[in-house]
Amino acid sequence: MRPAQRFNNALAGVAAGLVVPAIAFMIFFLFTHNGLSFSDYFRRVEEAGNITSIMSVCVFSNIIAFLLFNRFDMLRASRGVLGITIAWAFVVFGIKLF
Repeated sequence: MRPAQRFNNALAGVAAGLVVPAIAFMIFFLFTHNGLSFSDYFRRVEEAGNITSIMSVCVFSNIIAFLLFNRFDMLRASRGVLGITIAWAFVVFGIKLF
C-alpha cells in the first residue's frame, strides 16, 4: 500500500473540505483586512452583506483538494471533499435565503 492511500477515506476528504476553505479565508483576510482586527473585519463584512460571497470564494478552493485527490487516485477522499462542498453550498444558499 502506498503511503498516500492510508488517507483514501471519506473522513480525510471531509477534513480537507473543512480545512482548505478555512485556510483560503485566512489568506483572503490577510489580503483584504486593511488594518482591521478579525472581529471588526467580520462586522464590516456582515454590514456589507458579503458573507455568502466570501464563503463561496473560500469553498471554491475545495476544487484544489478535489483535483489533487483525483490525481492521486484517492477516490474515496475526493468523494468526502465533494460531499462537504455540497454541504457548504446548502449553507451558503440557506444564509442567502434567510
